[in-house]
Amino acid sequence: MSTTLDTTRAELALLVLYLNKAEARDKICRAIQYGSKFISNGEPGTAQNVDKTTSLARKVFRLFKFVNDLHGLISPPAAGTPLPLIFLGKSKNALLSTFLFLDQIVWAHRTGIYKNKERAELIGRISLYCWLGSSTCTNLIEVAEIKRLSKSMKKLNSNVCMISFVFDEQYEAKLKKSNERLLSLVKSSMDIVVAVGLLQLAPKKVTPRVTGALGFASSLISCYQLLPAPAKAKVN
Repeated sequence: MSTTLDTTRAELALLVLYLNKAEARDKICRAIQYGSKFISNGEPGTAQNVDKTTSLARKVFRLFKFVNDLHGLISPPAAGTPLPLIFLGKSKNALLSTFLFLDQIVWAHRTGIYKNKERAELIGRISLYCWLGSSTCTNLIEVAEIKRLSKSMKKLNSNVCMISFVFDEQYEAKLKKSNERLLSLVKSSMDIVVAVGLLQLAPKKVTPRVTGALGFASSLISCYQLLPAPAKAKVN
């Protein structure tokens, strides 16, 4: 009985830790938003109201979040990073920071603080183009990083002189990193289509239902990526 209670307490503590993250709450709201978009398929009704109100609520979570990517933009890149990847990384930071900054003006308009409707709609479209650009940069970065990891893993395989446990440890770490990159690649690919749907660049192919489905799946991936790392077992 005591063991079950301890396990339940530990699991609840992890859940509290997870929900205390503003980013996690934002992604849960995002899943609700795009799930509602999928259900409504752009038609008026309860689901569309949930989509719109959740979208507005999420903008509050993102207030001043543009500072994060602004900091990333001016921070030095990791040692050994190829120049094309540095350029893509900085472009991603600049575009995402711009998207988050402009999104605050959209929020101000929807709450009635900013009154110019035409300009707010234009700013909203520009911000979505910035998000589309940042998602494309993320996509290209993940493809390049997966290729780099693949080459590194092949080099490890060819090194037959390496001590077995050292090889296993390094290979496992690189494989885990490669899987994480692959998941991020899938997510960024979905986000590109979602951005295309929100901008209505291909309205016949990327319908509100397609946008909602991919946005919902992308949100679930984000929720998974934010899960706390499992505790390592203690070695006696």
